Amino acid sequence: MTDTTAFDWRSFLLGWSGEWADSLPEGETRGEDDEAAQRTRWLGFPSASAERITTLEERLGRRMPPSYREFLKVSDGWRHAGGFVSLLAGTSDAHWHNDESGLAVMFEEYLDDDAGPEERREVDLWRRGLQLDVESDATHVLLDPEDVDEDGEWAVYTWASWRAAPPERHANFLEFMRDMHREFHSLGAHRSDGEPVFANATTRKLDALVEEARLEALGGGWERAVKALDEAKGYGRPRAAGLGDQIRRLLGETYMVYFDGLVTDPQYAPELLPPLVAEHAAHSYRGDSTLTFHLRGADDDLVSLAYATLDQIRNGTYRYTAAGPFGEAVERARELARWGDTDGAWRTLIDALPMWEPLGPDHLAPLGWVADPVLGPLLTPERGRELLSTPRGGQAGEAPSPPAGLDPGDLAWLAEPDPGNHRTCYRFVLVEGTEPEELPGRLADADTVLSEPMTLWEARRKSVHDQREFSSYDDRALMAVGRTGTGWSFAFDGEPGPFDQGRFVSPAAAASAGTRAVVVWSGLRTPHQEPFFHLSVAHDGAEHYAFTYADGEIRQHGEIPRALDPGRFFGAPEVGAEAERTLLESVAGEFGASLPRHALVSGRLHTFTSGSWTRPPRDGETYTVIRMDWGDPRPADGRRTGEDGPRRR
Repeated sequence: MTDTTAFDWRSFLLGWSGEWADSLPEGETRGEDDEAAQRTRWLGFPSASAERITTLEERLGRRMPPSYREFLKVSDGWRHAGGFVSLLAGTSDAHWHNDESGLAVMFEEYLDDDAGPEERREVDLWRRGLQLDVESDATHVLLDPEDVDEDGEWAVYTWASWRAAPPERHANFLEFMRDMHREFHSLGAHRSDGEPVFANATTRKLDALVEEARLEALGGGWERAVKALDEAKGYGRPRAAGLGDQIRRLLGETYMVYFDGLVTDPQYAPELLPPLVAEHAAHSYRGDSTLTFHLRGADDDLVSLAYATLDQIRNGTYRYTAAGPFGEAVERARELARWGDTDGAWRTLIDALPMWEPLGPDHLAPLGWVADPVLGPLLTPERGRELLSTPRGGQAGEAPSPPAGLDPGDLAWLAEPDPGNHRTCYRFVLVEGTEPEELPGRLADADTVLSEPMTLWEARRKSVHDQREFSSYDDRALMAVGRTGTGWSFAFDGEPGPFDQGRFVSPAAAASAGTRAVVVWSGLRTPHQEPFFHLSVAHDGAEHYAFTYADGEIRQHGEIPRALDPGRFFGAPEVGAEAERTLLESVAGEFGASLPRHALVSGRLHTFTSGSWTRPPRDGETYTVIRMDWGDPRPADGRRTGEDGPRRR
């Protein structure tokens, strides 16, 4: 809370007046009042006497709020409050608005029939407010006698039709005037060619603050730095926005993050352009012409680079690189992340961060990696804070304590409800002593290869687009692959088709040639379907043991270890998440395996389509195969071929 009555109005207003007078271009035509204000270096008027203030309050029937009264004691009105109010009322001009603008009537027309008291109260501002704008550029300034704090201060509301935004609230008259001083500075900071440089005591103080904040941020003190940069940004200081946006982007913020003043600089574009372009690509409804909105002043080469980067990001081929030891760590981190070890990838980046080399003095942290399709998903707000808290760029300081990893290192997380409760059914294969690249050869056709890393959603969309044949019999799994546990590789399908116990064939035996393989298929929480669970374990091409729980019964064969005995899990009448969790914990304990939650839920992994998880059809069994034409060219005569359309087998 600010003691508005103790504020030094005279020093503040004198400083503002001097800055205004010094900012005026020579030879510019001005009115007599402005000429006098520049000559006297005073935007105000003589102070209001106690009698004038009392007369004002008697005329209005209300005591004025403290900060406005203190202002009047120094200046009875004000010229050029910000950029759009050329004359602010003193004791003779302040008056009740009484909807003389007609805005209350206009806004009432937009109210719904069920509009609440707060909405109607906002409209009534135009009837009850005390008008302070005397001359302005279609800008209204109202003191609200019903928005009063414990100190008796009235809130100030400003509104301009050309802003296309609701009225802006200022806590009191003092805060309003401070905001108008900021607005004056923000507008003055953007000068046309030939105009004098906008420099004064305030700008020099703020520029020094920006430099202190830059060093503070590199040393890990990002919280203090961002506050200082936001303050300087409000005054339009040229470096503040670009520096502050780097911090905000690493905290996960993207709205209004444009790296202004830096992204168009060829020195910084390699790091700052990719995240800006990636945010544009994430909103496909935007036309690509809007990409240049935030590249004003960029040369043709940089605009071409922006569009080339956009193509790479959309195609999933953008690859972040950096110089020196940190760049080497980036390559190691990417290799870990693309096989599912996102925690290891993150630690690799953070451990190398003190060796990171900034591109220039205004480069606060590595940023291009957030647009990398494999590295970008590593970022979370917690990790962003850790990165920002780590000293770098030659600055000394104490490294922060590392936060907990994102992967629990088990399988039980699969039994936890996910947002939207989509993960109710899943299946996976674990193969010991093999690399993920080998899994297509064990679980699919000989010519199957892994895709480039992509999210499971992207993989499913691409799979459907590329698929030409759909069978009602086959059950081919779209599987993400990676490394897990100690010496295991995994293939995971998060959206399997319906479980048909009569047709199901476990791929464990085929996957286990020369090693050991585990298959799990869980549907204990699947809606509109009886709960089921399958586990099979094979070694060197032969199934050792397996059990399937379905239709309330257990079918099993082989010598099942006690820890995995299905009777321990399926004795209760109701089978659900608790049995699922206990089962998964037992599987993880028996084989020392886990699945990487963050990589599967939020990351990008290599994928492939497996062979069918069903036995071959028997004589007399019928099914449908549909072959689709997604736009492939037809023969020149335009006729359909015998391969078109559905077939019944």
